[in-house]
Amino acid sequence: MAQPYSDDFRQKVMQAIELDGLKKIEVSQVFNISRNTINLWCQRKAETGDVKPKARQASQQNGKISDWDKFRAFVKEHGDKTQTEMAQVWDGEISQRTISRALRKIGHTRKKKHTGIANGMKQNGLIS
Repeated sequence: MAQPYSDDFRQKVMQAIELDGLKKIEVSQVFNISRNTINLWCQRKAETGDVKPKARQASQQNGKISDWDKFRAFVKEHGDKTQTEMAQVWDGEISQRTISRALRKIGHTRKKKHTGIANGMKQNGLIS
Protein backbone atom coordinates (compact mmCIF):
# COMPACT_ATOMS: atom_id res chain seq x y z
CA MET A 1 0.00 0.00 0.00
CA ALA A 2 1.23 3.50 -0.74
CA GLN A 3 2.75 5.60 2.02
CA PRO A 4 0.96 8.80 3.04
CA TYR A 5 2.61 12.16 2.43
CA SER A 6 4.74 13.37 5.35
CA ASP A 7 3.31 15.80 7.89
CA ASP A 8 5.74 18.61 7.07
CA PHE A 9 4.98 18.29 3.34
CA ARG A 10 1.28 18.59 4.10
CA GLN A 11 1.99 21.64 6.28
CA LYS A 12 3.99 23.29 3.45
CA VAL A 13 1.14 22.72 1.00
CA MET A 14 -1.45 24.14 3.40
CA GLN A 15 0.83 27.08 4.23
CA ALA A 16 1.17 27.89 0.52
CA ILE A 17 -2.62 28.06 0.26
CA GLU A 18 -3.44 29.83 3.52
CA LEU A 19 -0.49 32.16 4.12
CA ASP A 20 0.95 32.72 0.66
CA GLY A 21 -2.48 33.03 -0.93
CA LEU A 22 -1.84 30.68 -3.84
CA LYS A 23 -4.74 28.98 -5.57
CA LYS A 24 -5.16 25.24 -5.17
CA ILE A 25 -4.43 24.63 -8.85
CA GLU A 26 -1.16 26.58 -8.58
CA VAL A 27 -0.13 24.70 -5.44
CA SER A 28 -0.93 21.38 -7.12
CA GLN A 29 1.38 22.28 -10.00
CA VAL A 30 4.16 23.60 -7.76
CA PHE A 31 4.18 20.57 -5.44
CA ASN A 32 3.21 18.08 -8.18
CA ILE A 33 0.20 16.59 -6.37
CA SER A 34 -3.41 16.34 -7.46
CA ARG A 35 -5.93 19.02 -6.68
CA ASN A 36 -8.23 16.37 -5.29
CA THR A 37 -5.59 15.54 -2.66
CA ILE A 38 -5.41 19.20 -1.67
CA ASN A 39 -9.21 19.36 -1.47
CA LEU A 40 -9.24 16.31 0.80
CA TRP A 41 -6.57 17.87 3.05
CA CYS A 42 -8.55 21.14 3.26
CA GLN A 43 -11.67 19.20 4.12
CA ARG A 44 -9.81 17.22 6.80
CA LYS A 45 -8.40 20.43 8.26
CA ALA A 46 -11.89 21.94 8.43
CA GLU A 47 -13.24 18.84 10.19
CA THR A 48 -10.39 17.96 12.56
CA GLY A 49 -8.21 21.08 12.63
CA ASP A 50 -5.20 19.14 11.32
CA VAL A 51 -4.06 17.59 8.05
CA LYS A 52 -2.37 14.50 9.48
CA PRO A 53 -3.20 11.23 7.74
CA LYS A 54 -5.77 8.91 9.22
CA ALA A 55 -4.35 6.14 11.36
CA ARG A 56 -4.33 2.87 9.50
CA GLN A 57 -6.01 -0.08 11.08
CA ALA A 58 -4.01 -3.27 11.12
CA SER A 59 -5.56 -5.90 8.93
CA GLN A 60 -7.34 -8.44 11.03
CA GLN A 61 -6.99 -11.55 8.97
CA ASN A 62 -9.03 -14.08 10.81
CA GLY A 63 -7.38 -17.21 9.49
CA LYS A 64 -9.82 -20.03 8.98
CA ILE A 65 -7.02 -22.54 9.58
CA SER A 66 -5.39 -22.03 12.95
CA ASP A 67 -4.27 -25.56 13.86
CA TRP A 68 -1.58 -26.31 11.28
CA ASP A 69 -0.75 -29.78 12.67
CA LYS A 70 -4.40 -30.74 12.23
CA PHE A 71 -4.32 -29.37 8.67
CA ARG A 72 -1.15 -31.35 7.82
CA ALA A 73 -2.82 -34.54 9.09
CA PHE A 74 -5.92 -33.64 7.07
CA VAL A 75 -3.79 -33.26 3.93
CA LYS A 76 -2.12 -36.64 4.49
CA GLU A 77 -5.53 -38.25 4.79
CA HIS A 78 -7.30 -36.36 1.98
CA GLY A 79 -4.36 -35.38 -0.25
CA ASP A 80 -5.75 -37.31 -3.23
CA LYS A 81 -8.85 -35.10 -3.41
CA THR A 82 -9.17 -31.84 -5.32
CA GLN A 83 -9.03 -28.58 -3.40
CA THR A 84 -12.78 -28.11 -3.81
CA GLU A 85 -13.45 -31.57 -2.40
CA MET A 86 -11.03 -30.89 0.46
CA ALA A 87 -12.92 -27.66 1.24
CA GLN A 88 -16.19 -29.61 1.43
CA VAL A 89 -14.72 -32.24 3.76
CA TRP A 90 -12.96 -29.75 6.08
CA ASP A 91 -14.60 -29.00 9.46
CA GLY A 92 -16.48 -25.72 9.08
CA GLU A 93 -17.00 -23.20 6.29
CA ILE A 94 -13.91 -22.82 4.09
CA SER A 95 -13.29 -22.01 0.43
CA GLN A 96 -11.18 -23.73 -2.19
CA ARG A 97 -8.96 -20.65 -2.35
CA THR A 98 -8.26 -20.85 1.40
CA ILE A 99 -7.28 -24.52 0.98
CA SER A 100 -5.01 -23.50 -1.90
CA ARG A 101 -3.24 -20.82 0.18
CA ALA A 102 -2.86 -23.19 3.13
CA LEU A 103 -1.40 -25.94 0.95
CA ARG A 104 1.13 -23.48 -0.44
CA LYS A 105 1.95 -22.30 3.08
CA ILE A 106 2.81 -25.81 4.29
CA GLY A 107 4.74 -26.54 1.08
CA HIS A 108 2.43 -29.28 -0.23
CA THR A 109 2.60 -29.89 -3.96
CA ARG A 110 0.93 -32.40 -6.25
CA LYS A 111 3.76 -32.38 -8.78
CA LYS A 112 5.35 -35.71 -9.53
CA LYS A 113 8.98 -36.32 -8.66
CA HIS A 114 11.46 -36.81 -11.50
CA THR A 115 12.45 -40.48 -11.83
CA GLY A 116 15.96 -39.95 -13.15
CA ILE A 117 15.49 -41.39 -16.65
CA ALA A 118 18.30 -40.03 -18.77
CA ASN A 119 17.57 -38.71 -22.23
CA GLY A 120 19.72 -40.06 -25.02
CA MET A 121 22.22 -37.59 -26.42
CA LYS A 122 22.56 -37.16 -30.17
CA GLN A 123 26.01 -37.01 -31.67
CA ASN A 124 26.18 -36.27 -35.36
CA GLY A 125 22.68 -37.58 -35.86
CA LEU A 126 23.30 -40.84 -34.00
CA ILE A 127 21.81 -41.78 -30.65
CA SER A 128 24.41 -43.10 -28.27
